Amino acid sequence: MKINTNLKALGVAATMLTGFVVGGSATAFAEGGGGTEEGYNRSYNSSTVIEFQPFDGENSITPPVDPTDPGNEINPEPELPGGGDPGSGTNGPLSIDYASSLSFGSPKITSTTQKYDVKPQTFKNRTPKEGPNYVQVTDNRGNGAGWTLQVQQNGQFKTAKGEELGDGEELKGARIIFNDVWVNSNAQSNPATSPTSFDLKFNEDGTSVTETVMSAKVGAGAGTYVLVFGDNSTAAKSIQLEVPGTSTKYAKKYSTSLTWKLTDIPGKDA
Repeated sequence: MKINTNLKALGVAATMLTGFVVGGSATAFAEGGGGTEEGYNRSYNSSTVIEFQPFDGENSITPPVDPTDPGNEINPEPELPGGGDPGSGTNGPLSIDYASSLSFGSPKITSTTQKYDVKPQTFKNRTPKEGPNYVQVTDNRGNGAGWTLQVQQNGQFKTAKGEELGDGEELKGARIIFNDVWVNSNAQSNPATSPTSFDLKFNEDGTSVTETVMSAKVGAGAGTYVLVFGDNSTAAKSIQLEVPGTSTKYAKKYSTSLTWKLTDIPGKDA
């Protein structure tokens, strides 16, 4: 289910009144006490109630779900620039549960401008094993207050400091482009929304531009939402790294990081 329009928080107090009929014949409903030729029939209403509380995430974290089938929990295989595991998601009733780490492979050096495809997200317990990269957000506050997810790139791609040829050579002009962006969820509230594409930019002074990439207005976004880049067949083309031909490239590993920020500021109407 592709969603590019957005879902609602569900702070729920559900009350159901259930009737219960006892006695003999149901052909007549006697007005007075005692039995009559028409029979005896009375009713009594009892209440049934459940009152939900906000999710207590201090000791419990929402696990990652399948980006193409959000009703199923999944075990992604993270890949970091230097290897290792990015760790668990944030805790609390409003949380970032997972964000894919991005790798653009090991291309050959060229003097022409190129766009390099991202490697798809891989999973340990999923068929097919590869799928789209994604970011997962959960709102279990139960108040329908809305939220906003933003991202920024923490500096340009650079080599590690202390390596031969100098400290932190920069891949000047490189740009990460996100295409085929969509929101997926199995929640039944009003949906969260996202742009269909975006790229990560820098100001003239070199500072990063913060991009709003998914949001839920007041009354939307309750439950778990996934910001998905492509699908099983288009995952590689949905995120690309564009590198100018004029940028100096050394035969080294270049890396940077992205910071995803989730706030309780509600999204705005389009």
